[in-house]
Formats: sequence, C-alpha cells, structure tokens
Amino acid sequence: MAFTRRPGQKTCAKYEGSYGHEEQDARTYAAWGIDYLKYDLCGLRVQMKEAGSLEAAHKIMVDSYAKMRDALRSTGRPIVYSLCQYGNDAVWDWGAEVGGNLWRTTGDITDKYDRMAEIGFGQAGLGRFAGPGHWNDPDMLEVGNGGMNLEEYRTHMSLWAILAAPLLAGNDLSKMTPETIALLTNKEVIAIDQDAAGKQGDRVSAQGPVEIWSRSLSDGSKAVGIFNRHPGTMSATVDFRELGFSKPPVARDIWQAKDLGRMQNIYTVQVPGHGVVLLKISK
Repeated sequence: MAFTRRPGQKTCAKYEGSYGHEEQDARTYAAWGIDYLKYDLCGLRVQMKEAGSLEAAHKIMVDSYAKMRDALRSTGRPIVYSLCQYGNDAVWDWGAEVGGNLWRTTGDITDKYDRMAEIGFGQAGLGRFAGPGHWNDPDMLEVGNGGMNLEEYRTHMSLWAILAAPLLAGNDLSKMTPETIALLTNKEVIAIDQDAAGKQGDRVSAQGPVEIWSRSLSDGSKAVGIFNRHPGTMSATVDFRELGFSKPPVARDIWQAKDLGRMQNIYTVQVPGHGVVLLKISK
C-alpha cells in the first residue's frame, strides 16, 4: 500500500503536514501497513522561501527528508522511501544520503510526447548516481492514458527500462485495452528495467533527432534503444563496435519478439516517427 505525505507544516491543500510530527506519522504508516511513502516537497516550500538564502533553504529541505528517514527506520517496518522534490538542488547528489530509495529528477510528467521526451531524454548523465536501492525517478508512466500513440508509448516504456526507472503505472488499471496491457506487461522490457546489475543506461550518441541509448545487463549483454524523436520515419545506423562489441553480435528485437541472429558490425534500420527499435545485444 502506498501513501503520499508532505514534510511541511501544511499540505498543498492546507491540511496538517508532517513537520514536527515525523515520528508520530511514521508509526502511523507502519501500523497501517504502508509499504511505500512518497514524501512530497509541496508544503515545505513556504519555510524554504522564508529561509533567507539558497543555502538555508537547501538545509531545511535536506534536514526534513533526513528526519523522516530516521523516523521510518525507527518503526522497524521496511517502507520504500520516495523523495518527491521535482529535481530541486540536484537531488541525485544527496538523495541516497537522506535515505531515499528513489527521487524525482524532474517536474511532473504529462501524457504528451513532448513532455515525456523532455523528461526521459533529459536523464542523460545521471546514471552514475543510481544503483540497487537508490534510483533516479523520472516520474510515473503515462502509458494507456490516451495522449500518445503506440509508437510513443513504446518509446516511453523502452526509455524508462533503459533508465532503470521505477515503473509506476499511472493509468486506470480497470479500463486498460489489450494494447495497453501488452505494453505494460511485456516481460522482456520489464526484465531490462529490473536487471539485477542495477546499472542505469545512458545516451551513447545523438545525430539530429536520432539518439542511441545503451544499458549494460547482468548477463554481459546490452539493451540498446534506437530512438527517433522526429515525427516522421528516419533511418538510423548503429555501429556495434562503438558499444563494445569487437565482433558482430547476436541481436533480438524486443518489441517484435524476434531473434535477428548474427548481425553485421553496422546495423541500419528504419525507425517510426517518435518511435524506437529496442534490441538486446549479446556476444
């Protein structure tokens, strides 16, 4: 069971927040059987604004998250601790120190391709801050909410999997179409996201609207996403030698559920507009 709470004196809706009541609230969460706490910065912004300096505001924020970390630990119940502060103050630098199991790296996502792409592709360079038990969180999935087409939702799922991002379904589960179910429950995509090595992927190259992203997996293979950010179909070329394969690798197309066999060193493919070709590459 998940729960959202605010560290300030008031919530966004002006109800009482957790400020000064961290231990009391943590005991309540444990008694309720809460498994996941999203601790949203919202109400704390008033105190931060009144702090007088950026340094003082930062200290208020960090101290507040640390207080709830200590309170949760004192209950003895394992509760996933999600920091929601919209990427403020480079949270990836200090999120793990205050006990965060995941931390939001951006503002809110919406069910629009441009916003999803801005957030997802904007995660480049953050991989070194993530690992087992502490993850960068580019916000929930919008798959199935109707604002994007199939290719765009495949991009969404593929990119989040390469990013080792938490996969939190943000749609109405009671009204899913077969297409949405297939997207959200694709076992091979989920296996990439939840790979045991816990290594977040990163951008390898970008040429115009075509971006190549790669993630190293625990079995020595790599997940490779060939993304097209242009609205029309584009030709994309990957040199597998640039991904660390000295000899032609074996490939599988994940979304097509098709083994491609032994490849050439250089692979050229047509990628649909706003779409992706997601490969698993092995020696």
